[in-house]
Amino acid sequence: MKGFIVANTNGRLHPADEPSISPLNRGFLYGDAIYEVWRTYQGILFAWEDHWARLEISAKALYLPLPFSRADIFAEIKKTVSAYRTMYPGEREFYVRLQITRGGGLIGLDTALADHTDFVILVQENKPWPPEKLKSGLRLSLARELHRNPVEALNPAWKTGNYLNNILCLREARARGADEVVITNRAGEITEAAVSNIAFVRDGVVITPPLSAGILAGITRQLVIDAIAGNAGIEVREESVSPSGMADMKECFLLSTTKDITPVAAIDDCCFMLDDNMVALKLKRAFAEYVTAYNAAHPDQRV
Repeated sequence: MKGFIVANTNGRLHPADEPSISPLNRGFLYGDAIYEVWRTYQGILFAWEDHWARLEISAKALYLPLPFSRADIFAEIKKTVSAYRTMYPGEREFYVRLQITRGGGLIGLDTALADHTDFVILVQENKPWPPEKLKSGLRLSLARELHRNPVEALNPAWKTGNYLNNILCLREARARGADEVVITNRAGEITEAAVSNIAFVRDGVVITPPLSAGILAGITRQLVIDAIAGNAGIEVREESVSPSGMADMKECFLLSTTKDITPVAAIDDCCFMLDDNMVALKLKRAFAEYVTAYNAAHPDQRV
């Protein structure tokens, strides 16, 4: 059962390790695809509408048609989660990944060669960081060999199937023994981690890089800015942060859909505070309260 994943390719359920798309699929050949990831809390698909709205933005940026509706895909997600539960009963939270590609067709970069849009849904158990990792904090390392691809090229705000920039930066950090990477843009400003947004705390205020630095418009990040931090009495500012400015920061944490808020112990030799009075943990508790209220208001999103 360890690592089991159920897949749904264009409505057909199957084990994820079974081939389901053509080698001519443009997502495979060129990364010509978009995707979103959701997770459940108590069986409710969290922030369903927010992620779908971002998916539509990514599709529009890539001129990729979406021939199915939100209701269509939600029904397919429910079907896929149900298949997982049938095979492996029990209480657990789920990771749900939807990838949409431009389809297959003749070999060539011209998008007119694509035959039809394909989708693949992957469902697996969503596992949080172990308590000891949350207590000790993550250790990150700055990427030195590569920078974040610029907004004017392949905009990191688009959640596409092309992740080579993130992969190579993360490989470098992992080679130094880090849990995650911190990527800078060409101006030398901190942008984000490979799969998470990043934030710092200075004088009790949360500081997070602006979208203009070249980052993904993270759903958890935006919820913290728009609702969660204010309700917890915490101020958030979007400001550029340089590696040299990390020394002025008391705390650091990552924000992501699957792991919500995760404290960071250090970025290379720059260490941050870790204790029970951290702003990051206050935000994490406020996030949990927000999720409870969200679930109560969205019973229709149960999968």
